Amino acid sequence: MKSVKIAGMTCQHCVMAVTKALGAVEGIKDVRVHLETGIATYDEVKPVDVSIIAAAIKKAGYDIVG
Repeated sequence: MKSVKIAGMTCQHCVMAVTKALGAVEGIKDVRVHLETGIATYDEVKPVDVSIIAAAIKKAGYDIVG
């Protein structure tokens, strides 16, 4: 399981937006986003470049930390 830290999430709507954005990325499954920690975890069916993940999160209105 992989994970990324996300900045800017403040509510359950944010969690749903990030979950939907990551779930739409080809090769990613089992997305879980935790509001309290700001961490999204997911499994990869095939390797996915972190820049693609970052772009999906950015498009949803958030940023990856680090």
